[in-house]
Amino acid sequence: MMNKLKTLLILSAFLFINTVYGQNSSTEKLKKLEWLTGKWVRTNAKAGESGYEKWEKSSGSKLSGKGVTLKGKEVVFVEDMDFELKGKDLYYVVRVTGEKQPTYFKLTALSTDGFVCENPQNEFPKKISYKRKGNNLKAVISGGGQSVDYNFIKGK
Repeated sequence: MMNKLKTLLILSAFLFINTVYGQNSSTEKLKKLEWLTGKWVRTNAKAGESGYEKWEKSSGSKLSGKGVTLKGKEVVFVEDMDFELKGKDLYYVVRVTGEKQPTYFKLTALSTDGFVCENPQNEFPKKISYKRKGNNLKAVISGGGQSVDYNFIKGK
């Protein structure tokens, strides 16, 4: 009986430590993305269009953004984006106006100046990557042989 209790206590302690470590690890990943906060103005929009992404830390476990495309002064496209902790993993969640369900992209790579998120089941894009160089940011959405670049500069 004592051996079973000892084994149960050891197993419980291991699971607790693993859970806490997993949460801390995900929280650390989220902290590494805080450089994304602020306004990023698109520099390679189509003629007559402009756009931006604006990111903010909305809580200790969430980073929220909004992507907007304008044609003149008229808003023609809006997407809400969040980095959300789900279990031990961090997801880039995209909610496009007019679509019922958000799309989840799992964070698969992270460095001090970039990240990659993927969802192989999504029709397009399957992969979203961001790479920062100083005040410049390049976001690329890709999949199925297609690729679209979004170039930004840090706004004020």
